[in-house]
Amino acid sequence: MICLKVVAAAVALAVGAAGALAAELKIASPQRGSWEGAVPEIGREIFKKHGLDLDILYTAGGGETLQAVISGAVDVGLSAGTLAILGAYQKGAPVRIISASSTGSRELFWYVLADSKIHAMRDVNEATIAYSTAGSSTNIAVLRFIDEHRLKARPVATGDVSATITQVMTRQVDVGWSVAPFNLKPLQDGKIRIIARASDLGAIRNQTIRVQIANVNALTQKRDSIGRFVRAYRETLDWMYASPEGIEKYLKFSGFAEDAVRRTLSDFIPKDSLQTERVSGLDEAMQDAVRFKYLSGPLTPQQVSDLIQIPAATR
Repeated sequence: MICLKVVAAAVALAVGAAGALAAELKIASPQRGSWEGAVPEIGREIFKKHGLDLDILYTAGGGETLQAVISGAVDVGLSAGTLAILGAYQKGAPVRIISASSTGSRELFWYVLADSKIHAMRDVNEATIAYSTAGSSTNIAVLRFIDEHRLKARPVATGDVSATITQVMTRQVDVGWSVAPFNLKPLQDGKIRIIARASDLGAIRNQTIRVQIANVNALTQKRDSIGRFVRAYRETLDWMYASPEGIEKYLKFSGFAEDAVRRTLSDFIPKDSLQTERVSGLDEAMQDAVRFKYLSGPLTPQQVSDLIQIPAATR
């Protein structure tokens, strides 16, 4: 009888483990190859250890990511623009914030061709300035640049970084956007010049401008799995910054040169900028969202509590 109980317990454990491994989450991540967006790909073994099998879809920007989450095509979206999420939630979209993603946004930069007459963002008058997709963090940053410098620039949605630099090089767009480590090689070769970073904006420097989001139905039905996803994401980030193996795996996945990645981590994406546990500068973000017409008015404390559902960190 005892032996039968032991066997039954072993079978139950085996079935439970198999079930955990079979738990699948569909993830939308913008810009394949970016350091921030590569976390689920680089950390697949860590996510599997947490009982998760990830199906990863790559998008052209935070706006596409938000739409994929709203439609229910994916369970979780990475690196979505905070202001766009605030606006979508107020309009009744089925989204919830499950993690911060980027605070300060030192990795986003805008550039011009080396021979351009534009030398700073304040010079971008009567010119075209790129962002990825509507509602993305690059879109919000461009609106802030235009507002701060009172520019008459024309914002243009150019898609991902590859499509954007093609449009800049062919002079279809005056000012391109990028995210490190993309386009550090043409920068180093003197083909392009940086004229601004998102972190130049006081309104952005201390704000969480990108967040991770979940479809509300997925969060209701898969809350445990999504909680494990956030924990695995944090664990993977720690490993990527601490372990040479993490950087090595990223180099193989992204195809970037090691010196570009090292520069990215030292000059553009220090670990603290990717903290996941709090949405910083939320009051200021809501003021900006009202000014740029993403919100009709600030969210109430009750709405904020409902929108932001970040799992507590385990120590």
